[in-house]
Amino acid sequence: MVDEPFSEPTAAEQASPPDVEHPAAGVLYRDEDETRAEVEMLIERLPARVAEAVRAEGLDGLLEVVLDLGRVPTARYRSGEVVLSADGVQEQEIEQIVAQISAFGEDNRAGIPRTLHRISAIRNRRGRIVGLTLRIGRSVQGSASLVRDLFEAGRSVLLLGRPGVGKTTMLREAARILADEFNKRVVIVDTSNEIGGDGDIPHAAIGRARRMQVPRPELQHQVMIEAVENHTPEVIVIDEIGSSLEADAARTIAERGVQLIGTAHGNTLQNLMQNPTLSDLIGGIESVTLSDEEARRRGTQKTVLERRNPPTFEALVEIQAFNSVAVHHDIAETVDALLRGYESEAEVRTLGAAGEIAKVERVTVQERPDLPSGDRARPPREHRESEARRRPESAPAATPAAPPSGPGAPQRRILPFGISRTRLEDAILATRANAQVVDSVRDADAVITLRPYYRRRSGPLKDAEARGIPVYVLRNNSERQIEQSLFAMRHGAVQTDPTTTALREAEEAIAAVTFGRAPQVELAPQTAYVRRLQHELIGRHGQRSLSRGREPYRRVIVSGGDRLDDLPWHGDGRDDEQD
Repeated sequence: MVDEPFSEPTAAEQASPPDVEHPAAGVLYRDEDETRAEVEMLIERLPARVAEAVRAEGLDGLLEVVLDLGRVPTARYRSGEVVLSADGVQEQEIEQIVAQISAFGEDNRAGIPRTLHRISAIRNRRGRIVGLTLRIGRSVQGSASLVRDLFEAGRSVLLLGRPGVGKTTMLREAARILADEFNKRVVIVDTSNEIGGDGDIPHAAIGRARRMQVPRPELQHQVMIEAVENHTPEVIVIDEIGSSLEADAARTIAERGVQLIGTAHGNTLQNLMQNPTLSDLIGGIESVTLSDEEARRRGTQKTVLERRNPPTFEALVEIQAFNSVAVHHDIAETVDALLRGYESEAEVRTLGAAGEIAKVERVTVQERPDLPSGDRARPPREHRESEARRRPESAPAATPAAPPSGPGAPQRRILPFGISRTRLEDAILATRANAQVVDSVRDADAVITLRPYYRRRSGPLKDAEARGIPVYVLRNNSERQIEQSLFAMRHGAVQTDPTTTALREAEEAIAAVTFGRAPQVELAPQTAYVRRLQHELIGRHGQRSLSRGREPYRRVIVSGGDRLDDLPWHGDGRDDEQD
């Protein structure tokens, strides 16, 4: 192939691709031959040996072609990576491609006018291009079918997903649907020309939507505000919200009553909650100190995390695959639930072969404190069951296998508090325990929790003890610990640690003194650390306490009023002092 200077596409290349109306659905579909012709426009700009190899491998499923100086050229397909030639890429081959495409911007991206292809450059220290990634851009009609109802309802929607999963493709299709089918004034803020394609004339895939290009990536927030102020849009479409300025601009747009459709960096809602820059898109998260009365009313500690503002977006879509998404219909409700340690639900939708929503199921989303990024929506039960069946063969046995419960054995209903619900369900499957997980203490026969939660006796734990429901206290939130607690339940043992037992004894003594059942109560001997915890607990309940005796038999005595002054003390000379 001979080097030639860059020129505008021919009249045939600039012709708008014909649209064909589907007779059944009434939806516009682009002609497949025209889509293949666009891919050929990129292939033709490759070196001859690379282009021939790509055509030989086939264009279906082609994602991108990678050319690095001195390395073999490769093509990435949905099925994997293919080496296109045994000879390394030459410098003149890279220069030949650069001469046939548009100029690179400050984001090191270029394109081919009137196409959706993206060419990204890798430069050396001197600024010379030593590598190219030529990504194939396709307009996939029907890619927004799974969330079409959200757009139609006029809701602001935020799209999340890993790179390459199809966020921009769905965003492009959303712009076309809103502009052409719902006749709304749609303006696209196109930072890298990925939505509307390269060149001054936008690609036909966005329909009648208008496109505003961004001269430099750092100016995206300014163009977002300009679009609202100058062009009276009903819908703003934004790709890759990634900075605090862009998040602020998005909030400003939402407050003016404009529908927002955008994407952001992150795979799941929990990722966004932990991103200090972008968490404002879902309302922002801040630490709040509650009053004593409010903390008691909520059953929580005094310092909690809360949502700061109303979310910028009303609904959030996690794109799991091209044919599967998880929809959070109310971001505010979901974020509030996760921040308070509750479970929330997401709606998982699956696309059928005919382009319709084939399956809708509700799955639980749980914030797991033992993982830095939280849990994703739980997989279907059949997947967890198969994982649990495989675990005993692949992993070393942590606990001895127990026989399955008999058909006549009563089923244990367990409430996890501060424990991963997913791990508890997996442990039930692994141990074949006759148990189920419940969501309310009213339905529970037992409660499993961690030491910090049990010491605070907050929320369901207080209700459980009032109802006489046994509480199983674990050292950590591991599956081994949970499995051991299930075996303890099977044998009727209450699994508590010595500190928990000592604090429970102190509480019983406080109750006996408070209600006049005993003038004072002498507790069992404990270590200095445990005695200090007992003193603090007794003081919080307005009673008096002193330590008595020598180590290791030193213990705490609980009494109300001035009764401690009359006690016949003896010991090591420090019996009248608290630990």
